[in-house]
Amino acid sequence: MQVPNKLYSYRESTLALILEVLGRLKQGAVPVRELFTDMRSVLSDPADFLSVMDCLYALRAVDISDEGEVYSCLWK
Repeated sequence: MQVPNKLYSYRESTLALILEVLGRLKQGAVPVRELFTDMRSVLSDPADFLSVMDCLYALRAVDISDEGEVYSCLWK
């Protein structure tokens, strides 16, 4: 997880990416592959996507359905 510091600006941090993913999920459930494809333009490394998803899952902000769709647990 990259947090804002001297090496990483806020825009490059995991915190900024979390907001991007949550904004995308506000529109509804999305297959994991489609979510990754949508986020690819703001990712500097594919591992950043995994960090974001790990953080959101640990915070119980997202979950994944049996069909492989990621959905937000914050808005119902």
